[in-house]
Amino acid sequence: MKLREQHKYLGIVLLLPFIAWSATGVFFLVRPRYEEAYEPLAVREYPLEQPLALPARADWKEVRWLRSTLGPHLLVLRDTGWVQLDPATLQERPWPDNASLRQLAVDAMTAHPERYGELRNFDGRSMDTDTGVEITFDWNTLSFTQQGRDTRWIDRIYNIHYLEWTGIRAVDKVLGVSALFLLMYMTFTGIKLIFGRDRPRTRVPPPAAAGSRP
Repeated sequence: MKLREQHKYLGIVLLLPFIAWSATGVFFLVRPRYEEAYEPLAVREYPLEQPLALPARADWKEVRWLRSTLGPHLLVLRDTGWVQLDPATLQERPWPDNASLRQLAVDAMTAHPERYGELRNFDGRSMDTDTGVEITFDWNTLSFTQQGRDTRWIDRIYNIHYLEWTGIRAVDKVLGVSALFLLMYMTFTGIKLIFGRDRPRTRVPPPAAAGSRP
């Protein structure tokens, strides 16, 4: 197959990835609703009523002392990760009941009520709202994570941009590497065509002999 034909067929094969890269690339430049989609849903903090005196512990790498609508919280970072302790006993604090967790979530959602609306389904660890936002909770770090319709939409665009089309990690990786290889080869063939290495050579007829008629 000639170089010009290779370049042509490579362009046809890469037409769909080119459209996907271009369209999603424009989206990531504009980034509509990006801040709202990935904004943190933070537990609302209140002023502390009293300081906390703690003993020195070698296994504590970091300590956070804060107060929420449920009262004071002691968060400690260990080698195994964050854990919430009872300030009085320094023992691990149990998971709160559903009423307390709901109170904590509703208090946090007041920072952006037009996005979160009202809590709808609630199972003690995750919940969703009437605006389509899914919320999960981590007691040990005292933090929420949120994902709305816009978040899921942007994640799909991200997957399209990076050729993660099947949802199977190994297959998507092969697709991505193959597309990049074909793109580089297409660039290579284009450069060769520019410099004329694949141009058909024009045969020059030999000069006519002296005294011969044309």
